[in-house]
Amino acid sequence: MLKSKDSPNSLDQRNATRLRVLEHIRTRGSISRTDIASALQTSPATVTAATADLIAAGLVKETEGETSAKSAKRGRPRVLLQLDGRSHLVAGLKVARHVISVLLVDFEGNEVTSHMHQLKDVQMTPVAFVATVRLALEEACDRINGSIQQLAGVSIGIAGLVDAKRNFVHWSSSITDRNVDFSYLFSEGLPCPTFVENDANLVAKAEQLFGQGKGLKNFLVVTIEHGVGLGIVLDGKLYRGERGCGAEFGHAKVQLDGALCQCGQRGCLEAYVGDYALLREMTVTGHSSEMANVSDIHVQANSGDQRAASVLARAGQMFGLGVSNLINLFDPECIILSGAQMSMEHLCSEDVMNRIKNGVVNVDAPLPEIKIHQWGDLMWSKGAAAYGIEQVSILKVQELAVQHAP
Repeated sequence: MLKSKDSPNSLDQRNATRLRVLEHIRTRGSISRTDIASALQTSPATVTAATADLIAAGLVKETEGETSAKSAKRGRPRVLLQLDGRSHLVAGLKVARHVISVLLVDFEGNEVTSHMHQLKDVQMTPVAFVATVRLALEEACDRINGSIQQLAGVSIGIAGLVDAKRNFVHWSSSITDRNVDFSYLFSEGLPCPTFVENDANLVAKAEQLFGQGKGLKNFLVVTIEHGVGLGIVLDGKLYRGERGCGAEFGHAKVQLDGALCQCGQRGCLEAYVGDYALLREMTVTGHSSEMANVSDIHVQANSGDQRAASVLARAGQMFGLGVSNLINLFDPECIILSGAQMSMEHLCSEDVMNRIKNGVVNVDAPLPEIKIHQWGDLMWSKGAAAYGIEQVSILKVQELAVQHAP
């Protein structure tokens, strides 16, 4: 029989405290127990107990900080806590149309190695998808003379409608099937806990931890590549929606019965703004053999091609309409335009900014700042790795709860 102090509720509470302490250490880098207690508004004894468990589990380690002048005459170094980077190896992956970007990081998030695995097929069956992910991971591990068995966790970012809590993919342009529960496939095909998440959410996570969103409580990240994605951070937390489908900016309707989207519906924003949409528009005019990417359309437009200029202008106007709706809905501190492509000037022109301004409810306050952040492909993987560290942390703390249960 459980003693009162070890009731399920008290175990859950200690588990929650451990996670809060671990997350605070992760976000701060190095911090003392006293500062943790102050920041989390809890007692030093509670923090000491939680950190003792985390140290025993190998998740956290002690390190010396600056000498404290209030200590002994000669000064005694402060004892700080930080994540033990050597404790776990985590992989973050971004699955794009033609390549899987893999980033291996230690438990502190420091890059160990990166790898690009070229894809033969734009779409894969669920089984082939897992097998391809495993191959990409094995190739990445080979670069450090390691093994896939060393991985503590894998996080995968894909475009589409994803319920991250269940590893359930409602739809993705990378998967041939709809409504796929990857839980069993991951457990069968990969040697460690694996998590799948919408790629735009992972970019928002990367921006929050490492990029333009650092220190902000409320911001939006709009990703521009083959499609259009949205990551929402509200009060410092990633918002996904009840089914994991709550941030599908690319599938917001901007024209009734309009252009065909890759999701199967018509009139979606990305059917006018996504890379495939712009290239499709150029194909209609017979430019397909000349157009390999959006940069080529810009070259044509700058050389006087009126059709190319018109395609980019329409994309900018549709995008401006969509962004003004985002501002009206969320009133964020800033909006970050983030993506691997290097040609986004058509989405940031003066005409687009005027469209945004004219579409926003008129108040006597400046518009949210709109920033551009082009990180390249590894941006997505870095966000995936950060999410993987979070999920591995949760699993390890849950294991601690089991170990300490009576």
